[in-house]
Amino acid sequence: MRKEGQISIKGIVQGVGFRPFVFAAATKYGIRGSVRNLGSEVLINAWGDRFEEFLCAVSWGTPLSRIDSVDVTVIDGDAPKDFIILESTTGALSGFIPADVATCNDCLADIVEPGGRYEGYWATSCVNCGPRYSIIHALPYDRERTTMEKFPICNGCAGEYSNPGSRRHHAQTIACDACGPALLLLDHTGSPVDGDPLRTAARLLDEGAVIAIKGLGGFHIACIESSASRLKGTLGRPEQPLAVMAEPGEIRRVAHVSLEEEALLGGPAHPIVVLEKKDPLSHIAISKLHTLGCMLPYTALHHLLFRHLRARMLIMTSANEPGEPMMTTTEAAFVRLGNHIDYYLTHNRRIENRCDDSVVRDGYIIRLSRGLAPKRVRCSLGDATILGVGPEINANVSLYQGGFLITSPHVGNVRNPATLAYLKETVETIRAFTGASCDIIAHDLHPQFLSTRYARELAAETGARLVPVQHHRAHIAATTDEPCIGIAIDGIGYGDDGTIWGGEIFAGQVPDLRRTGHLESVLMPGGDIATRFPERMLYGILPDDTTLDLLEGRGWNAMERDLLARQVERGFNVSLTSSTGRVLDAAAALLGLCREKTFDGEPAQVLEAVAYRGSATTWEREFYEEDGMQVLRTSAIMKKARDAMGTRSIEDLAASFQATLATGIAEMAVAAAHEEDIDRVAVSGGVAYNHAIRETILAHIRNEGLTPLISREYPLGDGCISAGQCIWAAAVHRQETE
Repeated sequence: MRKEGQISIKGIVQGVGFRPFVFAAATKYGIRGSVRNLGSEVLINAWGDRFEEFLCAVSWGTPLSRIDSVDVTVIDGDAPKDFIILESTTGALSGFIPADVATCNDCLADIVEPGGRYEGYWATSCVNCGPRYSIIHALPYDRERTTMEKFPICNGCAGEYSNPGSRRHHAQTIACDACGPALLLLDHTGSPVDGDPLRTAARLLDEGAVIAIKGLGGFHIACIESSASRLKGTLGRPEQPLAVMAEPGEIRRVAHVSLEEEALLGGPAHPIVVLEKKDPLSHIAISKLHTLGCMLPYTALHHLLFRHLRARMLIMTSANEPGEPMMTTTEAAFVRLGNHIDYYLTHNRRIENRCDDSVVRDGYIIRLSRGLAPKRVRCSLGDATILGVGPEINANVSLYQGGFLITSPHVGNVRNPATLAYLKETVETIRAFTGASCDIIAHDLHPQFLSTRYARELAAETGARLVPVQHHRAHIAATTDEPCIGIAIDGIGYGDDGTIWGGEIFAGQVPDLRRTGHLESVLMPGGDIATRFPERMLYGILPDDTTLDLLEGRGWNAMERDLLARQVERGFNVSLTSSTGRVLDAAAALLGLCREKTFDGEPAQVLEAVAYRGSATTWEREFYEEDGMQVLRTSAIMKKARDAMGTRSIEDLAASFQATLATGIAEMAVAAAHEEDIDRVAVSGGVAYNHAIRETILAHIRNEGLTPLISREYPLGDGCISAGQCIWAAAVHRQETE
């Protein structure tokens, strides 16, 4: 039996309390030696009679670590007298920094302990919790390479930092009120407000003030429910649902919370979880939908704020415009929020890497960000290093290297110059943390996307090969690279034929997914403008006098109706699309639920909320064949809904429309599965967040004896695209080199 050896442990071992964990294990098992950080590797020199027990213990890692490999080699030399933690050095960069973690229960106990060192301190953390990705600027992970470097620790913190019995032993974020980052409350002019910042902020919130709060990865805007209408009005987002923060009992009071959702809410990530309201028509000022995005307090600051609040629920929404990067500095918040904010609760710890809140619904990720990203998944895609730069809207980036696929937090809409700059910044951050030199850069097939242009620029700079990947095939690739039938139900994506896809059935295996079916190609009058004004989309699907009469009743004057009709008739500035999202937009317009989109996905979300209160009837579907592909005639479903208006409630029509569309999509997939003799069906795309549509499709697939595949690793929407691009490009490279 071995009594000594050099142990190399690779993986996510930075920022997870690994060295103090090893030190504690060495003390327990009487081991002498040392431990050192080497980039993404921990190197342990160990001597002792209980070496094997020690090896077994350290191989499990800490709660936040991810162990890739444990190797033991022969060690030379004599054993030292004790066990020490050595200074870090740069080594391998195969691992990665974990995501930020919600404040642990032990630290929460510390901040309310009367007379304790951390009583009332907003930035309390330990080796098991607190900021990680948002504060680090270089590896290996030590205080001097984080934004905590400007806060030298006091004697009290130094004592805990050096104490092997403390959970703050070698905790790089250790700080207290005497030495750590400080809170400051400012009024709208930038002048400090007298009094304790947290107590005063709580009082002002209870009085109806709107306050910008600097958190882990950026600024939130907070207010109580009675101030919601004012907040929406001043921000110009009158219809957009807002997320709320509340303690567990309050969330259970207003929403249905399953055991799985309760675990998500209280897990290390503490994401926003989209829950069904107990009363679908409650809290309308916050959300007119039947759902409410809820999160628990996830930092010591939040918990302390709620201790002083009378209100049991706070609106807590990102301070940035939708699709734009999080604001990270108080100066930027003053400039961009201007007249919208009464006060600013801020602090002097710099945010190195911005990070928005993650969002989850029904266990499926909507936004991959704080707490869940950077995401690192073990997979085997070959020897090439591959960068996926993502789509244009709801973008992020992914990097494959050495058996691991790393996906960044949510970036946003790169049509915005600031967001495009953030995308580039994120690429450089991940490349620096991994030491990656890219062989291949994968990008969207659309030639005019700014992310595509960036990929070309980066390839010209680095000499990397470019691989274009069709948007919806990337959706399927992110779900599985095994043989499957793929259902991609989405908004819009550039198709092989130059039209706009978004309701697609594929068959085959990455990188050979053939389009075998799709929704009917219908007209988008005005192109992108039809996504803003869904009544234009309605006329594109049903371009007849009956629709024009309906538009007249909605206030369209004769000139507007005539221009729309002539535009469609002549095909001027009219695109063709098979998009599922655009069909749902048109249905919302038909039923009078949404005439102008004011936030991303609004028409379809409002349609779903109304359908939630209805009773569904599945109408007859019409199919036809075109170019060897099966096509679902969505215009026929729209006409059935139009013809039934006045005979059934809007709620029932919305529910029936969704059920019929979902059934038709599932029927095309099942037909392809039988034709291709494939028994697995992958489902992806933003429309799959619609509970009724997704569950109708999945039930139909199961009832036919087929196996549905749907990702819980990546978002169903466009947040999976960069990962899918990497997987697709790897398969292309492998196919060409075999």
